[in-house]
Amino acid sequence: MSAPAAGERHWLRMIAGYVRPHRGPFVAAAVLLLASSVLGLAQPLAAKALIDGLTAGQGVGRALVVLTGLVIIAAVLLGVGNYLILRTAEAVALDGRRGLVRHLLRLTVPALQRQAPGDLLARVAGDTMLLRQIASQSLIDIFTGGVMLLGAVLLMAVVDLALLGVTAVVVVLLVIIMGLLMPRIRAAALRSQESVGDMGAALERALGAFTTMKASGTEATEAARIDAAALTAYRQGVSLARWGSVAGTSAGLAIQVAFLVVLGVGGARVASGAMPVSALVAFLLYVAYLSHPVMQLVGAGTYLQIGRAALTRIAEIDALPTEPIDLPPAPPVRAGTPATTATGVPAGAGGPTSTPARAGSTHGPAEVVFEEVHFRYPDRDEPALRDLTLTVPAGGLTALVGPSGSGKTTVLALIERFTEPQQGRILVDGRPLTDWPLAELRATIGYVEQDVAVLAGTLRENVAYATPGATDEEIHAVLRTTRLSTLLDRLGGDLDAPIRHRGLSLSGGERQRIAVARALLRRPRLLLLDEVTSQLDAANEAALREVIQEVSRRTTVVVVAHRLSTVLAAEKIVVLENGTARSVGSHPELVRTDALYASLAAEQALV
Repeated sequence: MSAPAAGERHWLRMIAGYVRPHRGPFVAAAVLLLASSVLGLAQPLAAKALIDGLTAGQGVGRALVVLTGLVIIAAVLLGVGNYLILRTAEAVALDGRRGLVRHLLRLTVPALQRQAPGDLLARVAGDTMLLRQIASQSLIDIFTGGVMLLGAVLLMAVVDLALLGVTAVVVVLLVIIMGLLMPRIRAAALRSQESVGDMGAALERALGAFTTMKASGTEATEAARIDAAALTAYRQGVSLARWGSVAGTSAGLAIQVAFLVVLGVGGARVASGAMPVSALVAFLLYVAYLSHPVMQLVGAGTYLQIGRAALTRIAEIDALPTEPIDLPPAPPVRAGTPATTATGVPAGAGGPTSTPARAGSTHGPAEVVFEEVHFRYPDRDEPALRDLTLTVPAGGLTALVGPSGSGKTTVLALIERFTEPQQGRILVDGRPLTDWPLAELRATIGYVEQDVAVLAGTLRENVAYATPGATDEEIHAVLRTTRLSTLLDRLGGDLDAPIRHRGLSLSGGERQRIAVARALLRRPRLLLLDEVTSQLDAANEAALREVIQEVSRRTTVVVVAHRLSTVLAAEKIVVLENGTARSVGSHPELVRTDALYASLAAEQALV
């Protein structure tokens, strides 16, 4: 993933955007830390007064009390300020994670499919963590360190201008060195964070195909791949540590050199009577005191370069295209909803019991029309659909069949607006899809994808995923409809029984039927089913086929099927080839008139 220029040009604006909502506690922490620094600057002067009093044989009780008070109050202010800034930094990191996650969940399907999930997780978990370091160790340290450095220089000028000139030469050399090191630190930080993302992607690759890896005996190969990514991350981390260490060592060495030079020159000036001993002690204390703001500034600069690298990676995600929809709130829970019919269809549509329809089914079945739709995937030369013109009537069962790669699944993806056609129009109920609010459109559609998703959680959470207000009666009814009562019995009759990650404790057919149950529970106006019977045995396929036929009497059902037995009773079968509709008809008609369909039917012994 290449870094967009915007991430480089506007990183300060990005930081300001993250910090702005927390500017109140941020400013309060800065004031406390600044006050602590100011009191620290006063300590060498108090020490000078104490030494002058001792030299003159005067009482030093008051000077000692003042010095002690300065030390204690500065420490308290420092502790409170540090706590406040660390708490604020955590809030900044939280906002960063929330914003990035919401943006990720709003990405278009093609945009997300081009990313490595492991790298995205690294950005959400790791790169946003660096926002905390920017807020806590960069911005505040630059502010307080800069003020402390300026204050120390001014007070050193009051004590002795000649020694200040010697110190300034060393500080200027340090600034030059830091200017040369910081770009290298930022480049090393970006490489380090990218390599951590690559390691996460390699690990996700192995875990995502864990069974395949075991069956293929490629554990060693995958381990070597992950080891190589981890080694690269290690090397980049060492490179970052090396440049950071050079920066810190240079700063520490500069302060030590300044201290020794001041000690030598100042000692000579004391010996010649040009300055008193107390002034030299005070100046040396200021030189020693310089180490803290200088190290603050060097550390802040280092973390800021690391943070710039993180902001660059976050900006890459922000630049990805998103859907024109905000994340909707969870639907309200409606208590007391009567049970569905035994077939899981809404009452008032011919079922034996009465059930109020959900929001998606209040306007009857939906009609879908494709008008000369042309679509090509960005990474392919040949179009997936070529000037497809097709009408899916309101109500009834429409089947899409054809060889692999003919565009069947693409048709469903376009209806859901997972992606957009390059040419032509798609209309639902005579209304172009682009005129539908995306949330409203998808609320009318039930969609069962080919690679069904079963989430870690309970059976209830999976079935009622899109309808969290569903009653137990409704869920039980749809489980009976999809022949999942046996699964429920195996779980002890408990809807809240846990299901393992990705449904690994379920059979392929059970996972598919859970997805069908999830879609049916929504009572959609348009039901899209992509290869829903591909993992079912003959008995369960026949049962689900009956359900599909029953539901199609009350809503519009579009089924993509390789197994033609699923769609024999479809009123309308569309044969797709190379992205076009070559023929339309019923099963008996197509067996007689379409050679491709007849060949498919013959292969499955359906003629």
